[in-house]
Amino acid sequence: MIVEEEKCAKVDSACNASMDHGDIRQQTNNSQLHRQLGNRQIQLIAAGGSIGTALFINIGSALAKGGPGSLLISFTVYSLVLALVNNSVAEMGTYMPVAGGFIRHAGYWVDDALGFVAGWNFFFYEAFLIPYEITALTFVVSFWDENATNPGPTVGICIAVIVIYALLNVAAVRFYGEAEFWLSGGKLLLIFILFAFTFITMVGGNPKHDAFGFRYFSSPGAFTTYLSTGPLGRFEGFLACFWNAALTIVGPEYISLVSAEAKRPSVYIKSAFKTVYYRFCIFFIFGALCVGIILPYNDVKLRDVWFGGNATGNAASSPYVIAMGNLGINVLPHIVNALIFTSIFSAGNTYIYCATRALYSLSLEGRAPRFLRYCTKSGVPLFCFLVVLLFPFLSLLQVANSSAVVLLWLASIITAGILINFIIMSVTFLNYYWACQAQGVDRRTRPYFGYFQPYCAYIAIFVHTLVLFGFGYYAFRPKWDIQTFFQSYSIHILAVVLFIGWKVTKKTTYIRPADVDLVWERPQIDAYENSITEPARGFWAEMMDLVAFWRRGKLHDGV
Repeated sequence: MIVEEEKCAKVDSACNASMDHGDIRQQTNNSQLHRQLGNRQIQLIAAGGSIGTALFINIGSALAKGGPGSLLISFTVYSLVLALVNNSVAEMGTYMPVAGGFIRHAGYWVDDALGFVAGWNFFFYEAFLIPYEITALTFVVSFWDENATNPGPTVGICIAVIVIYALLNVAAVRFYGEAEFWLSGGKLLLIFILFAFTFITMVGGNPKHDAFGFRYFSSPGAFTTYLSTGPLGRFEGFLACFWNAALTIVGPEYISLVSAEAKRPSVYIKSAFKTVYYRFCIFFIFGALCVGIILPYNDVKLRDVWFGGNATGNAASSPYVIAMGNLGINVLPHIVNALIFTSIFSAGNTYIYCATRALYSLSLEGRAPRFLRYCTKSGVPLFCFLVVLLFPFLSLLQVANSSAVVLLWLASIITAGILINFIIMSVTFLNYYWACQAQGVDRRTRPYFGYFQPYCAYIAIFVHTLVLFGFGYYAFRPKWDIQTFFQSYSIHILAVVLFIGWKVTKKTTYIRPADVDLVWERPQIDAYENSITEPARGFWAEMMDLVAFWRRGKLHDGV
């Protein structure tokens, strides 16, 4: 193993180097997280860590409710909106890559009460995503064996996945990064297989030799109605697609959170934030286009899954697998299903990691019990991890209810949680922007400069606020439903309670732009980065190093 310098940047600005095996550590504000994630690991986590159930399975719900036209337009528009958020978070995250990312930015640059809400909201968001993905895994396994949805097998699947997650995340950070690197790689492979499947089949490369092209955009049509008829129904169909886009399209928050464990944060994190723009276009917009090409919104199997009360839904809930069955393709659905399994598993693995780090950052700022700050020698926040590990057991609710019911509940909670955090990110940037103006700081000197500001932040706040309060309107349509209301707005209520409660009990105040501390931990970060003598490694350079390592291993085995 290559022996590297261990870099430590401490709160007192002292930087002490010592020798260790592949271990780079930064300790600021009592943080014991290790900077061990390389460029290739961060790039793959950024590209694939947030892709899971929603893109491969739940997107079928949007197609059935709005049609391919509404699906494509909504995913395109929302990708542009989230790109505005990424533009804001990238500038803050590359300049101040601290443990907890945007969570601590909100508390340190705006109001401690806002940081408190951001931290706990993000923690619950990530924690509820874990059982959401595990529940979806039961869907996937039932593609091969319908008995997987029975109580016994369901419990076995859930427990097995939880144990594997525990083993992956309790190890050192570098083992998590390496595991997520390969899992995300499989996820990217799946996406490009599905893109290739779409193109080949649409030009006639299928068992039926049917060159259907963009047929489904004209017959049965690009738009359909939902809940109502006529123009109102088509608009409600578009809204259903837009709400689905808000659940599916994510990304900047994960890079912000992982920045504290990057070996070269100013270089690697900046590069990762830039790849988000390409990912929005390639994965989400093209993904929405492909789904609309291969399957009509009135497909019998698709509508049965989402409207027919199918309580035993399986991986055939994926529009891609349904399309393959319709075309008479036999082997490819099994390959795709296996890759969907690894994709969903990878997403759940990422959510455990992020939920653990979110809780850890809360403890660092005194917003969670102090004992949660404890980290193992390999840099894992052990007690935070044990708390997070309780949430996956919510996936066992499938035993008493259908998987579909559990997914709907969790999806509603998850969507509200991430919308609140995107609003907080944009609000934080505005105060950071005003602070730079008030203190005469040139933002162009930052590692990343966000163009078209502060208008990007203004637009993002406006759109996300509309979505936040509008996506739960199904509670009032077609008639009042108290269960749907609490599914959609429980997190809203919790966020208000957390903000007011913390502000009153701790007597926190808004930090005026002139008083914002723009120095904070930057001296420690600069000292850490300046102590690195080797040049930064590019993504492909690290990939070649990995290939060379394999070749050396094979030669050694041959000897």
